[in-house]
Amino acid sequence: MNEIKITGFADEIHPSLDAQLEALREFGVSALELRAADGVNVSDFTPQKLREVKEKLNAAGIAVSAIGSPIGKISIEEEFGGHMEKLKRTLEIQRELDAPYLRMFSFYIPQGQDPALFSGQVLERLGAMRQEAERWDAVLLHENEKGIFGDTAPRCLELMEALAGEHFQAVFDFANFVEVGQPTLEAFGLLRPYIRYIHIKDCTAGKKIVPAGQGEGHVEEILSQLFCSGWRGYLSLEPHLVDFAGLAALERDPAKREGNMDGKTAWALALAALRGILAGIPTTAGAGEEEL
Repeated sequence: MNEIKITGFADEIHPSLDAQLEALREFGVSALELRAADGVNVSDFTPQKLREVKEKLNAAGIAVSAIGSPIGKISIEEEFGGHMEKLKRTLEIQRELDAPYLRMFSFYIPQGQDPALFSGQVLERLGAMRQEAERWDAVLLHENEKGIFGDTAPRCLELMEALAGEHFQAVFDFANFVEVGQPTLEAFGLLRPYIRYIHIKDCTAGKKIVPAGQGEGHVEEILSQLFCSGWRGYLSLEPHLVDFAGLAALERDPAKREGNMDGKTAWALALAALRGILAGIPTTAGAGEEEL
């Protein structure tokens, strides 16, 4: 990819896929990170639902930048065999939708226990997942979700040093690092060689999610360094500014959200904040006009 493109989790706009696609076209955004459509998680699509979604995406001219899967978002103590089967099905969905990436996680660690005790088990499971991705010629993107093994930069680095390659790379999520007390500039310095994809949301020191540039994530500074180094790829909006359908299932301890905006308004606010940042970074000039 030789452009910087905006994408995002459109299920935060509205549960309805039709409403999601209509809003994206209105916003001038030509891709989405597909997490759910009509209240159904992407990993749970039936063949019929998959066909329906694919037809609507094609008709709207909207591409899928990544599959926003829940793979790896279970306890490390849970049974793994069934989860691997879910991964295989999700990889099949990824291929059918021609998505270049599949977002995933590195397992919740039991509260109060040292994550280092589970390092070997996490690496073994992720290694098996990477091998499966290789069979599909797919790219897994590990997200630094709070509460999982890879929620701090040093543990993300441990995963990357062991597994990174053509089929295993990193998502960089500013807000998630802030929420676990991980300075984002330090995280960026450690993980820069492995970052393939960016999640755009910001967070205050008080753990409130805010539009990009309004928190402690150093979003503009890090994006500027990325672009100046020649990085090109997707910037995926994950506003999390309001309660939306499915939020409770995504976060164990959701931060306080605002209640006075609907999903579309919140998405527009997050998009405007990102575009404002991008307008101040000269190296974005070559990016697609319709995305920025």
